[in-house]
Amino acid sequence: MRIIKKINEGWLFSKDAKSVPSHLPHDWEELNLPYTWNGKDGQDGGNDYYRGVGYFAKLIGKDEFPDGDEIYIQLDGVNSTGKVYFNGKEIVSHDGGYSTFRAKLDGIKDENLLVITADNSPNNYVYPQMADFTFYGGIYRDVLLIGVNKNHFDLDYFGAPGIAITPTVNGKNAEVELQAYANGKVEFTIFDGENEIATVTAEGKNPKASAVIENVHLWDGVKDPYLYSATAKLIVDGEAVDEVSSRFGCRSFKIDPQKGFILNGREYPLRGVSRHQDRPDIGNALLEEHHREDIDLICEMGANTIRLAHYQHSQVFYDLCDERGLVVWAEIPYISKHMPDGFENTKSQMTELIVQNYNHPCIVVWGLSNEISMNGSSKSLLDNHYMLNDLVHSLDKTRPTTVAVLTACSIDDEYTKISDVLSYNHYFGWYGGNAAMNGPWFDNFHKKYPDRAIGLSEYGCEALNWHTSNPEQGDYTEEYQAYYHEELIKQIAERPYLWATHVWNMFDFAADARAEGGENGMNHKGLVTFDRKYKKDSYYAYQAWLSDKPMLHICGKRYIDRVEDTTKVTVYTNQDEVELFANGVSLGVQKKGKYPFFYFDVPNTAEETKICAKAGELTDESVIRKVEKFNEDYIMKEEGAVINWFEIETPVGYYSINDTLGDILASFRGKLYALRLLKTLLGAYSADGSDGKEKKKKGEKKSVMGFSINKTMIEMAMGFSVKRVLMMLGGKFTKEQILEINAHLNKIKKPKKVLNK
Repeated sequence: MRIIKKINEGWLFSKDAKSVPSHLPHDWEELNLPYTWNGKDGQDGGNDYYRGVGYFAKLIGKDEFPDGDEIYIQLDGVNSTGKVYFNGKEIVSHDGGYSTFRAKLDGIKDENLLVITADNSPNNYVYPQMADFTFYGGIYRDVLLIGVNKNHFDLDYFGAPGIAITPTVNGKNAEVELQAYANGKVEFTIFDGENEIATVTAEGKNPKASAVIENVHLWDGVKDPYLYSATAKLIVDGEAVDEVSSRFGCRSFKIDPQKGFILNGREYPLRGVSRHQDRPDIGNALLEEHHREDIDLICEMGANTIRLAHYQHSQVFYDLCDERGLVVWAEIPYISKHMPDGFENTKSQMTELIVQNYNHPCIVVWGLSNEISMNGSSKSLLDNHYMLNDLVHSLDKTRPTTVAVLTACSIDDEYTKISDVLSYNHYFGWYGGNAAMNGPWFDNFHKKYPDRAIGLSEYGCEALNWHTSNPEQGDYTEEYQAYYHEELIKQIAERPYLWATHVWNMFDFAADARAEGGENGMNHKGLVTFDRKYKKDSYYAYQAWLSDKPMLHICGKRYIDRVEDTTKVTVYTNQDEVELFANGVSLGVQKKGKYPFFYFDVPNTAEETKICAKAGELTDESVIRKVEKFNEDYIMKEEGAVINWFEIETPVGYYSINDTLGDILASFRGKLYALRLLKTLLGAYSADGSDGKEKKKKGEKKSVMGFSINKTMIEMAMGFSVKRVLMMLGGKFTKEQILEINAHLNKIKKPKKVLNK
């Protein structure tokens, strides 16, 4: 029978070596796996982290190998191209940094030099190469040795587990098809816990058999994620010589364009988050305890679905999703930039994703790509998607395909019609437009394409430890993020046809090219901080909406010093009513309305005010202090972004930089000034390397970044405030220049149709 041994300890590492060593080096760094060399430089900003080759070496004695007629090495994650050298000979090369691959080890000697290279260098054929996250180099998951009999389940088939299990629910029973990847006679056994409930045999090449589970116990989401297991034994001369096993769940599901996601015959709206896996200093080199902490936080929030972006995640995490009943969207890193030379790589990564994860009941869709039409939908891109869509259906007839589409891609684009179901990544209210645009956009899509299932695959905004009493788009405050997610929750709740919605993102994550929000190298859209230590207020908004477990939270606990005499305090709870006290004095009881968000006006005249919320048996407390001058520690420390709400003159009935371009264009004088301002902005944009002077071919539509300028893009632009546009230019305008623009706008009177909005 097979023996598996983990060999994570006692490696030597160098990224300065020039070639594969012929003997064990003595001057390399000692370390244990998992490991990435980008744990620091991939998280500090500047987009200058090391992307190249790292060398890992280990000497293995003959007695350290597991027993077996044949020995394989298994690598669960080497980013992004991994090569294995055994006693000086290259035995395998693998392109794709997030999936399992194996190779047979021949010619084992008394002492054996094992060298693995990991290469995350830029190229034009291995995905991803352009994306908003750090591509950590290294061996960041387990390395195993597997000893097997000369007759064994296939270890060369794309890292697959050797057994594929396909349950089909039919009334009270489930028919389970079992297939083994081996040649010969195979005995299959299904277990309910420790009890054997069915045994069947089959033989031949990759034999199949089927069995029936009567009165089947369904895998039923977070309420009851029940699991069975199946074992396959390879029988030779009446004896079992190899064995593989896998857990599985029996469930039915479909995605309905009108009713959304349906699990086991009932409507089951998928409401949850996306997840990036990395952490401070260790990047993607996670231990099991890190995966468990992540899923605990997600489940505590009340989510019932996770989009595992933008690559194959650890088997540990898929197993946890099976156990917790979280419905999963799994995808490959075919993202942002289509590469014509990457066609075969998308094919191999998709094959690995499916065959390695086929048995997980948590997975319900395979994602073909994410925002891949960023530069338009070329024939090469479309051909790649048609190929992938057909490939998925040939490998898995039980799950549909999906894509995550960028806002700027037209809903009529051919690309959006290839996959079985569809989702869009929308950031109305952050990168453009306003938060109120999200729901109507989906209504328009749903009206035009009522037979197409549509979801919201990304939405979110960034928040750090900045604070304000007047939150606005683009200020990176915790208060705006909370407001934004309150608004999105309301719009999602009103649209049951949305088959799945996934917040971007559950956790802050590293994106070394970023320089936003006052902390470089990070994307701060997480509901929880990068170190998993602080749950932002928006996390509790979702917990109040989604969780059945009683909860109560006062927002703004990090926003203590406040200048106003009366300040707004928001409370989230899923209880029927909440009462708020300020220094022991009741500010009244509010009963739960349609949404679990409560707003109180709190006097802020005392030197310190202790706030206490009570809901049922629950209490929560916070403190505010009255100050005369706004606390500078709450203001974002970023060049060109130091203007705060209290510095901007906003005379009643007149424009300011807080108004949107759309509103300013609504008046004649506003339009004249906007044209002058636009000329100034284009000049600043030109200084950034894009002069917009590219000539348009005859008959060619106007475009931006390859996209035809469409109604959605125009609406997004009109939804930007002038201040947001100026801030997005990244320091091109000084504080004084921005306030001067505001002064000009203060002289332009708003028309009635704007005043009455």
